[in-house]
Amino acid sequence: MAIFIILGVPVLLAIGALFVRRERLCGIINCFGYFAVLCASVILFKEIVSAGHIRAFFDFIYLDLLSAVFILVISVIAFAAAIYSIGYIRKDVEQRIISERKARFYYLFFNLFCFSIFCVPAMNNLGMLWVAIEMTTLISAFLVGFYNSKESVEAAWKYIIICSVGIIFALLGTILFSYAFSNSGLSKSLNWSDMAPVAHMLDKNILKIAFIFILVGYGTKAGLAPMHTWLPDAHSQAVAPISALLSGVLLKTAIYAILRFGIIIIKSGELAYFAHLMILFGAISLVISSGLILVQKDLKRLLAYSSIEHIGIISIGFGLGSPLAIAGATLHVFNHAVTKSLMFFGAGNIVSAYKKHNMNAIRGVIKALPFTGIAVLLGVFALSGFPPFSIFISEIMIIIAAFTNGSYFIAGLLLATLSAVFGSFIYHFGKILFGNLPKGTVMQKEPLSSKLAFLFLFILICATGIVLIFKNKDLLWLAQRLLQG
Repeated sequence: MAIFIILGVPVLLAIGALFVRRERLCGIINCFGYFAVLCASVILFKEIVSAGHIRAFFDFIYLDLLSAVFILVISVIAFAAAIYSIGYIRKDVEQRIISERKARFYYLFFNLFCFSIFCVPAMNNLGMLWVAIEMTTLISAFLVGFYNSKESVEAAWKYIIICSVGIIFALLGTILFSYAFSNSGLSKSLNWSDMAPVAHMLDKNILKIAFIFILVGYGTKAGLAPMHTWLPDAHSQAVAPISALLSGVLLKTAIYAILRFGIIIIKSGELAYFAHLMILFGAISLVISSGLILVQKDLKRLLAYSSIEHIGIISIGFGLGSPLAIAGATLHVFNHAVTKSLMFFGAGNIVSAYKKHNMNAIRGVIKALPFTGIAVLLGVFALSGFPPFSIFISEIMIIIAAFTNGSYFIAGLLLATLSAVFGSFIYHFGKILFGNLPKGTVMQKEPLSSKLAFLFLFILICATGIVLIFKNKDLLWLAQRLLQG
């Protein structure tokens, strides 16, 4: 079955990283492994579209359309990160930033991290869902502090502490959901497939309180403001491929967890309660992130704050609740993942070449790194929501849905913050991409693997933006099924 390939390959690759002595060979094997995972994810998606849902391993694994969408997104970004890692880690070894031995440990933790992320959308038991998300925190903390600098170690500890505090709230929420289930005279279970069908029979007051804990707890991991404070430090200090995974998929797995509990709230008859909370936290995230993007000086922190903005957009999309808004939010999960990964790969190349994070000290990137510079320039327009790039489609769907629903304030807020962020990106990236090179900086050699990663992601960004214009009926059909469980 496809799901066992998806979960098994990262484990086998992690074991292989302990025995393969050459880090370059390890990276190439990783690429083939995650290509197999990507193919399996596409097959799994098709199976679930046909079958509705899949249960496996004595109901321990439960997969529906929501699971399939997130697994597909994770597999795309994991494959891209595996390609990019070959040249990036090779360059670190050549420059003696890390040793060959430490490079192999990078691939060990990379694969364990991917395994833990894939586990999240596969879990039926909500307690095991909590365990899987906590596992992603503990494993990725090693990759945030990978370089052992003062800043990276501090960021790793901040990441662990804040996310662990947040996850405690999520645990309390999970316990309250279980209590509501057992208190209704039903058998004690933490399986989502047992809870969702009888959600209308559960105590709504308990569910409401429980969902607040869930939203605060998993919202911390998702980077929703004001629980976002770990995110800029962790993303700016992590290894560049890991920054892409953190922003592209790790934040989305926390959104997935919120949606899993949110479906129970919706099925209990409290759609408005779910919608208001999602829109509230999404709006706060938009406002805070747009202001911080404007004044940011650190390149990777700028991209981290942009992630908070896009998580806010996704939250608002799901909160609006109409088929058009849900289709836009689901599409935005994918669009943001591929676009932000491309931008973090570009930022990784820039920081590696200039040895600086401060954008005031970086100039003439297109001259020093022509391929990376052009990729980042196109990525800026894609991330800002320009047509024909894919983010334009998902953002315009959410904005139209807001107007259609009569949520004029939310539509205006989206337009205002998106305009402010676009202006900020043009200002910041215009300075670093163009102009004269700093003294002593020369044109850099760009690894083939990073070029392939850029091309892979950019093709997806363009193809999604163009093809899905003609697939709007399919998107609305998917949206209508997505939150039905």
